[in-house]
Amino acid sequence: MIRNLLFDWSGTLADDLPKVLHAVNGMLRARGVPPLDRETFRARFRLPYTEFFEEMLPGLPLDELQKLYLEHFPHAYEGVTILPHAAELLREAAAAGLRLVVLSSAPEAHVVPQAIALGVRDHFEVLRCGVIDKRTEIHHLLESLDMRPEETAFIGDMRHDIDAGKAASVIAIATCTGYETAAQLMSAAPDFLVPDLSRLPSLLGLRRLSRTEIPVSTVGALILNDRDELLLIRTHKWSHRWGIPGGKIKRGETCEQALVREIDEETGLRLRDIQFVMVQDCIEPPEFQRSAHFLLLNYLARCADENPQVVLNEEAQAFTWLPLAEALKLDLNVPTRVLIDECLRRSLL
Repeated sequence: MIRNLLFDWSGTLADDLPKVLHAVNGMLRARGVPPLDRETFRARFRLPYTEFFEEMLPGLPLDELQKLYLEHFPHAYEGVTILPHAAELLREAAAAGLRLVVLSSAPEAHVVPQAIALGVRDHFEVLRCGVIDKRTEIHHLLESLDMRPEETAFIGDMRHDIDAGKAASVIAIATCTGYETAAQLMSAAPDFLVPDLSRLPSLLGLRRLSRTEIPVSTVGALILNDRDELLLIRTHKWSHRWGIPGGKIKRGETCEQALVREIDEETGLRLRDIQFVMVQDCIEPPEFQRSAHFLLLNYLARCADENPQVVLNEEAQAFTWLPLAEALKLDLNVPTRVLIDECLRRSLL
């Protein structure tokens, strides 16, 4: 059963080919190289993009190459449109409870504002951008997100995407919506080739998945420092509301082991005085980025370090330490407010 979908961005979800071609031709002209027409560009462009530019602009260092590209592609989302059927696919996949991630060679400075402008940012758990070689990065991505290859598909519009999918032993799906032709894509032997994204909901059986999923068990902690301030983090996964760090329990872990690991991964903090508080049923939370059913095992704990240094991973966008009274004034997600109320009721805070 497919539970995770990895997407390329350019040519798979977003139509940025005209903008990319304009930027590349600007780079070529700046270096005295004749520009390319659309068909010549599609025939010659390839990933990793370093190989393409080594052919077109040999000897140009990577940092200068990236700087030159951004200079000729200054407006991140102007003129970029979402490809047909992409928005519908993302909605159906999110409603079916799948985890959605972007793995793209395009720079983060372009992908993130484009995703926001196109109204699809909140569907994605992670946007991994600026990747030069996806064949290597996909392994790190799957490991960091605890995604099993046999439960994952990678959808892309270039042979490099297919090669990356095969390198990680995930299902490799090619779509003929972007930078390479069907003939080029078939040479990489994808598991599936589709003319556009309209075929994927039925191919993946999205409408059947949400009814067969079991609840996901997670752990999270309300963490205090030596000044009795609460640590709160903000994440797009919970509609940019404030909440507590935590995550899913892995097979073979105790709940407390999972909590210690998740807090370390998400914040870099060590815990002491860990105290179980409650279990929350969290069924189809409207604040969450996709359809979900969680069992939330909530704890109260303190930092083991006197001067804790929070180091967020890519799942969160911001953090703050606040006294209880100030924390209660924030736009908290519902499960976090319920946890704080329970701690107050039992005089734990």
